[in-house]
Amino acid sequence: MSCRAGCGACCIAPSITSPIPGMPEGKPAGVRCLQLDEDNLCQLFGDSSRPAVCRRFDYDRELCSDNREQALRILTEWERATR
Repeated sequence: MSCRAGCGACCIAPSITSPIPGMPEGKPAGVRCLQLDEDNLCQLFGDSSRPAVCRRFDYDRELCSDNREQALRILTEWERATR
């Protein structure tokens, strides 16, 4: 399986400490990435300016679960557990 189009949970729930275009300090957990469009799609997908951490992130059944809401909940829990 591959990423669920329009999910964007991985662009909201986790903190990202590396620079993102438009967010030079990265982003805190729970904050929507500036590069996530209104359809919850990454505007940098496939672009070399996309942060390495984002390029390495991939669909995982355990993490992404069955729907966007579950993915957001799981990622938020994992973010809290790894602070």
